[in-house]
Amino acid sequence: MGRREESVLVTRSSMPPFEEYVEMIRPLWGSHWLTNMGDLHQRLEKELKHWLKAENLSLFVNGHTALEMTLQAFHLSGEVITTPFTFASTTHAIVRNGLTPVFCDIREDDYTIDADQLEALITEKTSAIVPVHVYGNLCQTEKIQEIASRHGLKVIYDAAHAFGVEKGGRGAASFGDASMFSFHATKVYNTIEGGAVAYRDPEMAHEINGLKNFGILDEETVALVGGNGKMNEFQAAMGLCNLRHLPQELEKRRKVWERYMEHLKGVPGIRLCPERPGVKMNYAYMPVAFSGFRKTRDQVFQELSCQGIHPRKYFYPCVNAYQCYQDRFSSEDTPVAAKASKEILTLPMYADLPLETVDEICRIVLQ
Repeated sequence: MGRREESVLVTRSSMPPFEEYVEMIRPLWGSHWLTNMGDLHQRLEKELKHWLKAENLSLFVNGHTALEMTLQAFHLSGEVITTPFTFASTTHAIVRNGLTPVFCDIREDDYTIDADQLEALITEKTSAIVPVHVYGNLCQTEKIQEIASRHGLKVIYDAAHAFGVEKGGRGAASFGDASMFSFHATKVYNTIEGGAVAYRDPEMAHEINGLKNFGILDEETVALVGGNGKMNEFQAAMGLCNLRHLPQELEKRRKVWERYMEHLKGVPGIRLCPERPGVKMNYAYMPVAFSGFRKTRDQVFQELSCQGIHPRKYFYPCVNAYQCYQDRFSSEDTPVAAKASKEILTLPMYADLPLETVDEICRIVLQ
């Protein structure tokens, strides 16, 4: 089989019809209100609060800024327990707040932080836990909260992968003290770039919204050392349009996910994420672990790439193996995460991925 005429990327951004987006942004040419929490921003904030079943929600220019400023708003100090099996943003947000990340290993089946190992890592310096919902798999939320409450710790979730995921009827936004969501172009739901933080305590709105606007509280009062984290109106317009089509997008993703499962479930040497009873999935990613398969993860990656199909080694390497942290941490301290980082390949997954292409991808993998 020769190289494909058109490459298949690991993901592709969902976009509304062009004319629909144009109509959404048309009023901006009359108002000239392009940023600073305009009408579209306020509308999107209200709709997302409902969609995510969040008690309180604030929009941001991107997910990383949302997480970094949320950590700042909690006035944390000392150590923060988190996972090395995540995107760079999670740990960087902790470090850029002057905090020390303490890495906890992960569960082998769903790659989320292993709550059974949390308590052994808590010291008198620990101020918070930052777990990550990975690939749309929700963490052991009840157990994490029980441990955090017993030790007086804050729980701030990196929920970048968990938009729309629910457990027992509760949205991912309802767990912990706060949850960060990413609306990056590669996510299930996007605002081009963008993000949000959902939080339990309504009193935090004052500080979170102040931090994303340079700490300015009114025309004459700058009370916080903040930055610029505001979402603009063009992003909000894309978000409002995409939200209209989200149910259909999720349904198309479900069909792609099911097609992959038909081909790959039960194949020796291939491990897929388990389905959880009572969990509403978002079909964000298609992670496949090659453990004991006749080819290594890297060999499968290379074969697919040679045929114009581009999966992703997501996440590789582990954060505690990054060059920028090489003198501080070691991936040997989290062996399950280190192993997962060398075995997992996320296969192409997006709403408009043709099912015939899924068949082709699986045929290449299995042959």
